[in-house]
Amino acid sequence: MDGSSPYTPPKIWSWNKDNGGRFANINRPIAGPTHDKDLPLGRHPLQLYSLGTPNGVKVTLMLEELLALGHRGAEYDAWLIRINDGEQFSSGFVAVNPNSKIPALLDRSGPQPVRVFESGAMLLYLSEKFGGAFVPAGEPQRAECLSWLFWQMGSAPFLGGGFGHFYAYAPSKIEYPIDRYAMEVKRQLDVLDRRLAESMYLAGDDYSIADMAVWPWYGTLVKGQLYEAGEFLQVQQYTHVLRWTEAIAQRPAVKRGRMVNRTWGQASSQLHERHDASDFDTRTQDKLAL
Repeated sequence: MDGSSPYTPPKIWSWNKDNGGRFANINRPIAGPTHDKDLPLGRHPLQLYSLGTPNGVKVTLMLEELLALGHRGAEYDAWLIRINDGEQFSSGFVAVNPNSKIPALLDRSGPQPVRVFESGAMLLYLSEKFGGAFVPAGEPQRAECLSWLFWQMGSAPFLGGGFGHFYAYAPSKIEYPIDRYAMEVKRQLDVLDRRLAESMYLAGDDYSIADMAVWPWYGTLVKGQLYEAGEFLQVQQYTHVLRWTEAIAQRPAVKRGRMVNRTWGQASSQLHERHDASDFDTRTQDKLAL
């Protein structure tokens, strides 16, 4: 690259609706709802409105892990939000998440409904609601857990909005942004690999919400399931991340959580909506097709 570019930024930026690539129809520079529509409500106190993307999976992993521990109050209704159809811009969704991003959580267990938006906030909220589950009680492990949780929240824009966009979704391939974000993603993988070389899980010996936050992004990346970029990024060199990834993937609650609000892949792996534990056996897309 010689640093030259045919593009010169204008003095004042203006919105070009046709210049957004694959997601141009749902990206816009303003907030707020585009249409009036209430969100559905199920019978459980916890109502999740989501899609099975890495950010959505974080929360369904947590809910399924809480249920596996015996927390009956963690039963939930998971409603599918089809972001490509703009359902996150309904008046009901914006009332729960003013940022119009999945996931969104509504807790109706108390006298006043509580809205929670941002996936990391949901993990902390659910941990505190259920007695500190999956957050170490003592220091320095608790601080380590929270540090890795916020590390993931800060790094996700580089992996998703940066690398993922330019490598997989942008309307044209441009060397500079792909190279820049690939370098940063590999640096992040090295950060993880060095940590996991000295620790079973990110916070220490025990599985925590830090792992639930990081695994849906970086675990699926090294398994070649995110952006189909495993070979490009040479992920096999991150042996400690691979070990950690496989260990978490074998957890029964993780297997269930990955299925919720999933709309791609094998039909048997797709549970578009989840309203009862039995839905995993009776309402996956392959069962509904019979």
